[in-house]
Amino acid sequence: RYHIKIQYKQLHVQNLKLSDAGIYTCEYGSHKARTSLHIFKLTISLDGNFLQNEVPELILMQNSSSPLPDLSITLFDSNNNRVTPELQNKNRQKYIMNLKKLEAMDSGTWVCQVHSDSPLINRNISFAVKVLGFQNPDLERKYATVDSSVILSWRLNSQKIKWKEGFTGQLNWKQQESANAHELLNFNVTAQGQLHETKKSSNFLFEILENKPESTIEVKLPKVHFNHSGQYQCQLEYQGRHAQSKIELVVMKVSADPVGPLSRGASMILTCEVSGLLSPKAYLRWERVNGTKMDVRNSKQGEVKLEVNISAAGLWSCYLIEDGDRKINLHYHVEETPVWINYVIIGASVGGSLLAFALGSLCIITGISWERRRQRAKRMAQARQYLLENKTCQCQQ
Repeated sequence: RYHIKIQYKQLHVQNLKLSDAGIYTCEYGSHKARTSLHIFKLTISLDGNFLQNEVPELILMQNSSSPLPDLSITLFDSNNNRVTPELQNKNRQKYIMNLKKLEAMDSGTWVCQVHSDSPLINRNISFAVKVLGFQNPDLERKYATVDSSVILSWRLNSQKIKWKEGFTGQLNWKQQESANAHELLNFNVTAQGQLHETKKSSNFLFEILENKPESTIEVKLPKVHFNHSGQYQCQLEYQGRHAQSKIELVVMKVSADPVGPLSRGASMILTCEVSGLLSPKAYLRWERVNGTKMDVRNSKQGEVKLEVNISAAGLWSCYLIEDGDRKINLHYHVEETPVWINYVIIGASVGGSLLAFALGSLCIITGISWERRRQRAKRMAQARQYLLENKTCQCQQ
């Protein structure tokens, strides 16, 4: 490991070790020169290869023939942002530090800046960090309406950071946090960066998209159902360690009772409902397009269902509002019964009343006529009986 260049009076030491620290003396004739070699050794856990949300451990060691100085340590991430480490152990020979939870964007060259006033030391030690994970947020929320289509996408950063080893993963879905997870697909990425996906679920209607960006897991729900809401979690695995990214799908539907045109003076109930996990401050709103303030109804925060009793026809819209932003909306067109139909109904009612009156009158008249005929027939029978009795009396005389 040692190599002397006589012409330059230089000593080259390769692959330095902490034990190489000390005082080196160069003698040339009657001349002597001494120099002190102070050595630092910086190591990072897992050889600098991490998954997102893991916390690296950094160890800085020093050795010198002189008393070891008290060091000031400053870290800068790959974006040149200052990072304050959590110091786990500090003695002048060994500093153990925990860094922050890593994100996928933290991959790159970091710098450990070492400073001492006595002796004066200013040293920058660079080290590489690779963070395998998703370029999505840890938790993302997407919105869809019933019968629409939606694409869920997770972007791996393995190609971007030139990850040289293979890993596997899977996509799971569960409707609620406490429900059992259903595996939709699994995948593996080779050391060369090739992505292979295999569909696992046959009961869940979805498509694995082929035309998509590189290193992307992408599925399409071609016709969203109300019960398709829930948590979609894409998880990767490397050497028994895991990283995941979740998408919460919120689905909205609207309905009316009764269904059909709204007659003048009548009313109906419009219902707006969402399924899925909402933020605590989210709420629903019904409002009539081009309506007045009286046509706006809000639910309480956190409620997932809003029913309103309306008597005005027109286009009604339901909105899901979170933090002042309208995240999704769905329309329901309430048709008004045409005027001529109202006249027909009124005419039918009047006509029906007149018909009923006429039928009633006819029945009364018919009943009276029938009673008169019955009375007449009764009188005639009585008269006939009387005549017969009189004839009988004349014959006896």
